[in-house]
Amino acid sequence: MGRSFYKRHMKLKILVLALSGIGDALMFTPALLRLMEKNPSAEIDILVMFKGARDIYQRIPGIANVHYYDFINSNSLSTLKYVLSLRKKYNATINVYPSNRKEYNIISFLLGAKKRAAVNYLRKDFANLGFLNNVTIIEDDSLHNVEENIKLCEKLLGESFGEIPPLQINFNEEEISFEAKYLHKQKISRDDLVIGFHPGCAVFKNHINRRWEPGNFAELGKRLIEKQNAKVLLFGGPDESNLREEIVDKIDSDNAISVETDSLLKSVAVMKRCNVFVTNDSALMHIASALKLNVVAIIGPTNTNYIRPWQTEHKIATLNLDCAPCFYYSPKPLTCTRVDVQYKCIKELSVDIVYNEVKKFLA
Repeated sequence: MGRSFYKRHMKLKILVLALSGIGDALMFTPALLRLMEKNPSAEIDILVMFKGARDIYQRIPGIANVHYYDFINSNSLSTLKYVLSLRKKYNATINVYPSNRKEYNIISFLLGAKKRAAVNYLRKDFANLGFLNNVTIIEDDSLHNVEENIKLCEKLLGESFGEIPPLQINFNEEEISFEAKYLHKQKISRDDLVIGFHPGCAVFKNHINRRWEPGNFAELGKRLIEKQNAKVLLFGGPDESNLREEIVDKIDSDNAISVETDSLLKSVAVMKRCNVFVTNDSALMHIASALKLNVVAIIGPTNTNYIRPWQTEHKIATLNLDCAPCFYYSPKPLTCTRVDVQYKCIKELSVDIVYNEVKKFLA
């Protein structure tokens, strides 16, 4: 395989299937950079189904096309027609890790590329048609998502990528200008201590149970404002607006602000100003890593090897229970088998623990 396959193609065309989420799409960007460096004449396209992922990839130089399709809200016939419209246009397809659902494997198979790269998952791989892929690596629970993606692309190309680059977030002039105007409007100066919060996370497959309680974020915000004279900015998507407003109301201070913008990257541009970013296990945790922020990651059931903040200073706020981690990549919904307190790892994570982790950065 390796180079011998690609030498037979004067024009290498790869389609990256980044369908599983914004954070997962972002964690593929180091591998994407190496793919483009190793194959400067290749045509690399991306297929996404979340607008935030589209926005991130559209800012990366060298990508030929970013295809966006709303698979979630489209019927089966329309989806099939769309997928078949891309059939036989690529030499290879890559399922971004983690994409461990049969739907993603079926899409890759229908696209008709000779090489279909994906991770061979340790759990539920056969049931989710992992055998449809023909360039695979075995999942390794000790590795970060970024490292898994690198290993997969190395297998596809048949060569080592060397040092792993950082996550990639780029901005245009409008977004950079928006940041300055927004901070001026909110009277946030360069001398202010600014703490960012992301109190949300994905809700599919019962992942809402990975969220730290809104009341805890509110209490943490109060302490940071009263004891550290901080400005607290709350970030998240449009569907999390009510959650942010609930926390702002509970903090009850002019120094607590819900950041409302009309695009992901405008919000991310404002995030750059944060001195510390406190977040659930979420896409914004990875975006904060790409921005090289100081991150306090609130982690409950998830394997931190997979998702710890990548190549940035960070602290993990966790209870380190004997039963954790209990969430590994599988299409199954998140569940808890404890009989004393359901999701104890996140429910009983105190404000004191998280506050003390934040203070380590402030020192």
